[in-house]
Amino acid sequence: MHKKRHKREYALFRLLAAPISVFPRSACLVLGHCLGGLLSMLDKKHRRTAGRNIDTAFLDTLSEKEKRRLIFRVFTHFGRTIFDIVKLGRMKKETIRSLVDVEGFHHLQDAIKRGNGVLLISAHYGNWEIASVHLGQMCPLWVIARELDNPLLEKDLRQIREHFGGRVIYKKNATRRIIQALRANQAVAILMDQNVLRSQAVFVPFFGKQAATTPAAATFALRTGAVLLPSFCTPIEKNRYRLEIFPPVEYQPSGDTPKDIEALTEACTRTIENQIRKRPQWWLWMHDRWRSRPDPPE
Repeated sequence: MHKKRHKREYALFRLLAAPISVFPRSACLVLGHCLGGLLSMLDKKHRRTAGRNIDTAFLDTLSEKEKRRLIFRVFTHFGRTIFDIVKLGRMKKETIRSLVDVEGFHHLQDAIKRGNGVLLISAHYGNWEIASVHLGQMCPLWVIARELDNPLLEKDLRQIREHFGGRVIYKKNATRRIIQALRANQAVAILMDQNVLRSQAVFVPFFGKQAATTPAAATFALRTGAVLLPSFCTPIEKNRYRLEIFPPVEYQPSGDTPKDIEALTEACTRTIENQIRKRPQWWLWMHDRWRSRPDPPE
């Protein structure tokens, strides 16, 4: 049953991806925009999730008209991003680099000079995939990812990621490989803006509400001395992108490891929240970010 569904999903993906091979990039972006807009009207479940999340984050300060406009922009941006990832995955790296303006590259250079590896902190914000084309220039880059349920789609996505310059480390049994990469002074990218299981989470404030957050970045930083470096890639005019690399998240361990992990995870999450507040239309609001809840007080 699963294999049949996977084949149907993959056939639909190939059908939608077929024009990408033929059309110019500008037309692909328009098509992605239109399909994202259509999805915002048809996908009631994720539209409602986005609405709840926006209410949580902005405490009902947006009017219904402003909220609807934001939700529509989130869906159209998501459509454009997916089509652009697939399109750019078929283009030369030199061409992709020419479409990206980089700010703060010296922060990555300085981090590498420290010699303990780099943990690149980011989110499902802007175009989170193509950033690796530039980030991978300075040192080998690994991307932590969860395998898609559909192995046919996963194969295509992995090829795109590797084309962009990132090698994939899957979350299952990833600890040893991540530590090896950091101790070899390599870079590991972690997207830490999505809900995780309560049993695996550190609960820290995100837009004022406790959110189940992966402690992986903080744990590996404290264990290896790696630099925590926030980085975000956002759309700008003329179908280009701006890759911003920010100063490192500084930390001084207290010796109380659980408290240090919580404090450092909170600091990283605050960086992500601040970026989303600047341009909320670039974040994946349809993800159920606050699904896992803390244990009730005894």
